[in-house]
Amino acid sequence: MSTARSLLHREHPWIGQEVEDTATGRRGILRAVAPDGDRPRPVAWLLPAGGGMEWTTDPSTLVHPVPTSPGTRSTS
Repeated sequence: MSTARSLLHREHPWIGQEVEDTATGRRGILRAVAPDGDRPRPVAWLLPAGGGMEWTTDPSTLVHPVPTSPGTRSTS
């Protein structure tokens, strides 16, 4: 089974869950693990749970996944 998905995205068990980025102390929803420009290693793409500016971090800095539910944030 391949770990690569379309657009070079990688599978990760916490995609769609709220996680803590220990590099910044911030929490956000893990949206993807994928390349960022010309960087050779993939990065984790996170979005604040309440909305806002997405950020990237090294996937190894992610801890404490919290499942999200449809009522957690607006889907519109």
